[in-house]
Amino acid sequence: MGNRILLAGVFALLTIGVNEYAWCICPSANPGQPRARGVGKASRQTDLETGIARIENGLLPAVTIKGQPLKMMTISDRMKHYKVPGVSLAFFDHEQILWTRTYGFADVASKRPVTTETLFQAASISKPVSALAALRLVQEGKVSLDEDVNLKLHSWKVPENEFTREEKVTLRRILSHSAGLTVHGFPGYASSEAVPTIVQILNGEKPANTAPIRVDTVPGTLWRYSGGGYVMMQLLLSDVTGKRFPQILHDLVLQPAGMKHSTYEQPLPEYLKSSAATPYSSDGGPVKGGWHTYPEMAPAGLWTTPSDLARLAIEVQKEYAGKSSKVLSQEMMRQMLTPQKANSGLGFALGVPGRKLHFGHGGANEGFRCNLEAYMEGEGIAIMTNSDNGGELSSEVLRAVAKEYRWPDFQSAERARVKIDPAMLPRYVGV
Repeated sequence: MGNRILLAGVFALLTIGVNEYAWCICPSANPGQPRARGVGKASRQTDLETGIARIENGLLPAVTIKGQPLKMMTISDRMKHYKVPGVSLAFFDHEQILWTRTYGFADVASKRPVTTETLFQAASISKPVSALAALRLVQEGKVSLDEDVNLKLHSWKVPENEFTREEKVTLRRILSHSAGLTVHGFPGYASSEAVPTIVQILNGEKPANTAPIRVDTVPGTLWRYSGGGYVMMQLLLSDVTGKRFPQILHDLVLQPAGMKHSTYEQPLPEYLKSSAATPYSSDGGPVKGGWHTYPEMAPAGLWTTPSDLARLAIEVQKEYAGKSSKVLSQEMMRQMLTPQKANSGLGFALGVPGRKLHFGHGGANEGFRCNLEAYMEGEGIAIMTNSDNGGELSSEVLRAVAKEYRWPDFQSAERARVKIDPAMLPRYVGV
């Protein structure tokens, strides 16, 4: 992949105070911008760029006060405020990437700018991508959604206990976070640390830095987020296919979905390192030792770009509509996006019932924060940052996008200011 130059758009380096940011715009050839009012290509392009400018200059807080002027914020100011070095966005609609924007630096020390091909860690967005591969194997009849995973696990078995006497750990329950499994997430391993095998991770054995992944609740009884379950699924897929997990994901998902700038290889291969963003801590300094390695590939190991995440979401939309079957059939995709427990599908988080159907996932690895949100009707956005503070910034960007495109979700909450009797204030001390 290397340091290839953008093939489309404009690239500039601007100085803003003590920070700089690079920007690019890569509109599609035939944008379907809902707010576009012109009929010609030039008019559509102007409307597109005007809308992007409103987003860039209209970041919004989580809560606004009724009757008070709306305080808009610029993305450059918020990057400085949060000490976020780099941001990359990809907006899509009508089955195409409509526009992309990149800001700031992939690496501050060398002043290497973020481009549309800069790789970021997708963190927990890895989960729904991995789930697609698992469902592909279900579709091929190699595994079942509802059988005990121990029937197909060969390298390791889920330890039986009082919670598994009647109900078993199944793939459906793993994918929907309802298998009763422990371990929420993973910190990864610094470059100086030994990296455990997947069995060591499952058993919590050194050099693993997390607890054993075990069943501590009757499977199927409640929703509880478990990255540990996805590690179990990672081993299941390798046991069933006899292949390395990165190869499975490349063959079943990444390649069919057109994700040419994505990999599950951990650690990151040498030839891709020059394309990867440097991770930064909340204090603005680089993560000591650089990016972490995540042998927990299924829940946390994907390296990708916002444009590749957009391509994946577009493929999901097309398969849901029966327009494609590169990864899954329409029937299987619709099952993936059917709520199981707590509005969790089989991999993706789903929107509130009764509103426009949307799917997505967030992610947080050491020095990286990201978000993918998409409506089934077509619109969506992928946001990736190389900072521990990127989550707050991503939320502000998402609210600006939601306002611009009139989405029913992700909007700022409006609250009314009320007068409180001073005599009541002592009741709230310490709350």
